[in-house]
Amino acid sequence: MTRNITLYIKDILDNMHKATVFMEGMSYKKFLSDDKTSYAVVRCSEIIGEAAKNVPSDIRRKYPKIPWQKMAGMR
Repeated sequence: MTRNITLYIKDILDNMHKATVFMEGMSYKKFLSDDKTSYAVVRCSEIIGEAAKNVPSDIRRKYPKIPWQKMAGMR
């Protein structure tokens, strides 16, 4: 069974939000020294990349301003 496209888009949006919240108010230096936060943000990036890779190509072509390839490359 294939997943509905809206679920992939939801994964992308949810994990963008999570990563932003995890890093909120954190300096780059603090981020690098905080293993839990950096691991969580990396995991969010992997989920975003995997979801972007699974968005059908016809949908990706319909929205060319979205950096689908770059997102998929984050996994």
